[in-house]
Amino acid sequence: MEIDTFLADRIRELRRARGFTLDQLAQHSGVSRSMISLIERRETSPTAAVLDRLAAAFGLSLPAFFAAAVPQAEPDPVSRHTQQPVWTDPASGYVRRHLSPTGTVSPIELVEVSFPAGETVVFERPAGQARPSHQIWLLEGEMDITLEHGAWRLQRGDCMAMQPGPRITFHNPGSQPARYLLALALAPLPA
Repeated sequence: MEIDTFLADRIRELRRARGFTLDQLAQHSGVSRSMISLIERRETSPTAAVLDRLAAAFGLSLPAFFAAAVPQAEPDPVSRHTQQPVWTDPASGYVRRHLSPTGTVSPIELVEVSFPAGETVVFERPAGQARPSHQIWLLEGEMDITLEHGAWRLQRGDCMAMQPGPRITFHNPGSQPARYLLALALAPLPA
């Protein structure tokens, strides 16, 4: 399935399943009604920041939102490279690949990101919409990460654990793309 078709169908499906009108989803997400309508009609592709807000309004992380892109009859503990959903942010050009198998019981989601040189993405969520715990392991390049309580520059091989608040900024200050693994703890790990 083409990714813009998937995004349009997924947003419409989730909106209807939760009984949201376009206006109600706009209110819950902070994304304008007209933007949501354009996305659902496949007249525009949402940016990473817009997708993050919409997923949060549905109570989902971005990896959980994308997990539906791989239909499976039965849970499979293996996520084949050729079937992993890949999406490119139309604003920044960053590419995200959902790595985790779908339909399995795991409190962890893995995402690989390739982030273009010089680009910035800001994720903002309305108050009260929590984010899962993150760990970022930088595989190539460098990244600046800014939270409300500080800023850090990561170099190749660095790993950062964080509990993001309502705003997080990712910026690649380098002249080469950065590549990192993002692990999200969606639920507390079992004891």
